[in-house]
Amino acid sequence: MDSLLPDKLQLEIVTPDRLLLREEVEELQIPGKNGYLGILPGHAPLITELQIGELSYRQDKTTHYLSVAWGYCEVLPDRVTVLAEIAERAEEIDVNRALAAKERAEKRLAGLQNPDLDFNRAMISLQRALVRLQVSQKRVGALQ
Repeated sequence: MDSLLPDKLQLEIVTPDRLLLREEVEELQIPGKNGYLGILPGHAPLITELQIGELSYRQDKTTHYLSVAWGYCEVLPDRVTVLAEIAERAEEIDVNRALAAKERAEKRLAGLQNPDLDFNRAMISLQRALVRLQVSQKRVGALQ
């Protein structure tokens, strides 16, 4: 019966701007609404919301990393479709821009006494910048 299970997953990651990825993968981890989900071929079907986080997938012995934010993920036994509002491969991340966004968010949060501060927006900006910086350090071939 195990021979009927797929040995790979078709992974497709789509944003409003482009088809970012269509690859066969052995496994992946996604930032679901209630935490990270590990997905292997033959996984039970599910749909989950995405949070800001790191999406990783393995092909052969190489692990690839992306920064994703918001959207949905559909998991089927032989394929996973990620519809992300924002997604970037590690090598696409502009580290200087991410550092500047992190600094801006930290400055906003340091001024908590400011009545015009949108705390949630500042926290989301900080979280997104931190994930982008974390993922940028995991480029294929980069030291880990």
